[in-house]
Amino acid sequence: MPKLLAREKIDKTKVKRILIRATNWVGDAVMTLPALEAVKDNFPSASITVLAKPWVEPIFRKHLAVDRILTFKKGEGALTGVGEMIRVIRLIRKGRFDLAILFQNAFEAALLTYMGGVKYRIGYGTDGRGFLLTHKIIPSDEVLKIHQSAYYLSILRSMDWEAKDRNPAIHVSQEDKDSADRILGIEGIKERDLLVGISPGAIFGSAKRWSPERFAEIGDRAVEEWRAKVLVFGSGKEKEVCSHVCSSMVHQSVNLCGRTSLNVVMGLISRCLFFATNDSGLMHIAVALNVPTVAIFGPTDHVATGPLGLRTMIVKHNIECAPCLKSECPTDHRCMLKIGSEEVWEAMERLRKEVN
Repeated sequence: MPKLLAREKIDKTKVKRILIRATNWVGDAVMTLPALEAVKDNFPSASITVLAKPWVEPIFRKHLAVDRILTFKKGEGALTGVGEMIRVIRLIRKGRFDLAILFQNAFEAALLTYMGGVKYRIGYGTDGRGFLLTHKIIPSDEVLKIHQSAYYLSILRSMDWEAKDRNPAIHVSQEDKDSADRILGIEGIKERDLLVGISPGAIFGSAKRWSPERFAEIGDRAVEEWRAKVLVFGSGKEKEVCSHVCSSMVHQSVNLCGRTSLNVVMGLISRCLFFATNDSGLMHIAVALNVPTVAIFGPTDHVATGPLGLRTMIVKHNIECAPCLKSECPTDHRCMLKIGSEEVWEAMERLRKEVN
């Protein structure tokens, strides 16, 4: 259990307004959702505001535990960043929050809530920010080895608040589902078509990426053996790898890479019967949408960031140098290259039989 250093005990009955600082990566944001729901369980009558970067905001937009979202649009330049920080601090002061829970581990998160006048500020004492927290949590060696979702739940558990394990769940608006259907309609895809999603990218780095040619092979198998339509997903930064998959396929696929916002992507993924992916943010989204998902792991640790759900299957090889947690492979990328397309396809077939 993490160690808690606190200045005073929190009377939960007096907490009416809570600010949650969301993490900045899509996958991490999804993995905080069980902890977010635990906050609501402990403070059922309190209003909850999430402070998030624009690219993860859709994950929280329709969540039942969230009452309001503040977006933090800090720019690239120093002056732009300072101006945005001042704007956000003013918004936090205006919100008159009683409690801030910092899922993000950065110094900046603690500084914003300290300058914003939040009475109680809870988070891990990382990045030299402990003096800005009223309740500083020192992570134990054990908590650094558990799944990231449990890592965030441990913030609440260190406060002796109830925080039960549960799988992340994302809620998609009807508007986003309708937008997804319009895109599919333009591509000639009908409501009865069986859709298989493929996510060949990974923002973290090339080490997490399985071969585009092998993704293409399982895409063709899905067309030939399942009579599926294949959708290829990715961010704007992953256009090259997504185009590589589509051009390597014998059969036609739909390249959706960088074409829509994340909220519409969630609507599109929710329409998929199946999803095949690297360890990525879209992997966590697909699983949180309860889409049967086969995830390919190499340099990352499936114990820490693996998909949380009953309709999932992980394909990985036990390689002596894995998990190395490196974004770029310094040697021969054997952890991913040893995984063949037949192995992934067999996992997809097994999972499909299990969920049907």
